[in-house]
Amino acid sequence: MKPNALFWILALIILASPLAAAPKPSDPVFAPVEDDPALPRVLLIGDSISIGYTLPVRKMLAGKANVHRIPVNGGDTARGLENLDEWLGDKPWDVIHFNWGLHDVKRQKNGKRDVRGPLVRTPEDYAKNLDELVRRLKKTDAVLIWAATTPVPEGAAGRMKGDEVALNREAAKIMKKHDVKTNDLYGYILPQLKKTQRPRDVHFTNKGSEILAKKVVEEITAALGRAKSEENQ
Repeated sequence: MKPNALFWILALIILASPLAAAPKPSDPVFAPVEDDPALPRVLLIGDSISIGYTLPVRKMLAGKANVHRIPVNGGDTARGLENLDEWLGDKPWDVIHFNWGLHDVKRQKNGKRDVRGPLVRTPEDYAKNLDELVRRLKKTDAVLIWAATTPVPEGAAGRMKGDEVALNREAAKIMKKHDVKTNDLYGYILPQLKKTQRPRDVHFTNKGSEILAKKVVEEITAALGRAKSEENQ
């Protein structure tokens, strides 16, 4: 048998083997959740801040709720508008905890906002996108929880401190308009930034993510109680 023919036969055998077909280990944050049908379904939507607190939230709510999250970084409101229907899927949700903001305030080196899709050049543009997202979320009949955007520290790359405050102000108007509960992660974590947030970075340490997770769990637990109460009415 010619060497080339032998090479291709061995290659086909290897590719067909169970080892070759085995999927690569998934990041546990994005791993699919197998539902316990006896428990309510919770969905987390958000960027890397929510990625940081997903596993602690899931652990704290083990045996109390099936905690899912979108399978990617939620990015800005433009990405949300493009992908929300796919993220929601076709199964019912009891509670949806959601946020967009830190990607909407990203800036280029020249100081202009670094955005894609429907442009978010001002807080008003952000509010318009967020309003549409909330309208879509309300159609799920889930209890909704808006997470206020966490602080941008001085010197954070690609962002300016204070931009998130303007977006949170617009978000508060939208949530009041649609009667959506706010989880004020901004106000909650602000006094604890020195021990929870990385220097000159919007991201949090593992300890910081766990502290955020406790507040998220507190709000979700209360929302599950409201959902159960509405179901029994």
